[in-house]
Amino acid sequence: MKLSALLIAIEVGGTLAFAMSGLVEATRKRMDIVGVFSVAFVSAFGGGTVRDVLLDRRPLFWIQNEAYLWLVLALVVSAPLWLRTLRHKLGGWLMELADAFGLGLFAISGTTIAMAAGMPPLVAILMGAITAVVGGVSRDVLCNEIPKVYRGHQPYTLCALAGCSVLLVMHALGVGEELSSLAGIATATGSRLLSVALDLRLPSWLSTSN
Repeated sequence: MKLSALLIAIEVGGTLAFAMSGLVEATRKRMDIVGVFSVAFVSAFGGGTVRDVLLDRRPLFWIQNEAYLWLVLALVVSAPLWLRTLRHKLGGWLMELADAFGLGLFAISGTTIAMAAGMPPLVAILMGAITAVVGGVSRDVLCNEIPKVYRGHQPYTLCALAGCSVLLVMHALGVGEELSSLAGIATATGSRLLSVALDLRLPSWLSTSN
C-alpha cells in the first residue's frame, strides 16, 4: 500500500514523539545508552508493529522505511545536546507532551492505514487505538512503571478512540484527508493534555465487593 505524503508525515511525527517519550523516561531511570535506545525503539515502533502484524502488512513499517531507524538513533545520540535544556524549560511536562502528541499522531495513522486496507469502521478505530497505545505500554513496562493506560483513571485510550472516531465521522461526511486527520489528531492529543492539566478522572468500574 502506497502511503500519502500526509500519512508519512503523521507516521514520522508519531515515531519521533513516542521515541522522545521513551528517551525521556529511560533517561529519568538513569539507563545506559543501550537501555535508552531500546526503550526509545520499543516506544516508537511497538504500536505500529502490532498493527502491521494484525493487518498482515509486510514488511513491517519500520523495516520498509529504514530512515525511521536512523531518525530514532539520531534522536538518542543527540539527546545530550538538547534534552537537559528542554527538561529545564518544560519540566515534567516534556514527557506528557511527547506522549500526548505521539498518541494523537499514531491513533490517526493507524486508523487511516486500516481504512486503506478495507477494514470496517470498528476495526479501523481499534487499529488506531492499538497503534497509539501499545508503544507507551511497552515503554512503561520496560521502565518498571504501571502503564499510563492502567493507572490513575486518567483518560488515555479513550482519548485515542475519540480522535479515531472524529476522523471516521469527518471522512464519512466527505471532509478532505488533511482536515479530517488534523481534527482527529487535535481531538486525541488535546483531550489527553486537557485530562492531565485538569486532572480529569474516569469513574471506577462497578465494584464487586460488598
